[in-house]
Amino acid sequence: MPRIMVIDDEAAIRAMIEKILISAGHKVVVAGDGVEGVNQLRASPADLIVTDLFMPNQEGLDLIIQLRKEFPKVPIIAMSGKPAGGTLLDIAQRLGAVTILQKPFSAEQFLEAVGKAF
Repeated sequence: MPRIMVIDDEAAIRAMIEKILISAGHKVVVAGDGVEGVNQLRASPADLIVTDLFMPNQEGLDLIIQLRKEFPKVPIIAMSGKPAGGTLLDIAQRLGAVTILQKPFSAEQFLEAVGKAF
């Protein structure tokens, strides 16, 4: 069963994504920001990382750069719901995110992105 790390500062988004992934048979761990996520990944690596771009303590683009250095083979899905997120999502993809998602998205769209990432 793949282990997926979800990093997002919004508890409701984390809970929604966690529910979608668990219902699809995945093991899920969550973090409220990039610093917490990286610390958890160092202790127990994941098979996929899903991260928001706008978060406190460590922005998503900086997080993606760090993840590519520390966990170069782990696929990353970047997501954003901010108006400027589209441009940043493109940058995230250039930095190493394998898939990008604009919030809001459906469960089907999210699971399709997960499938592409694997």
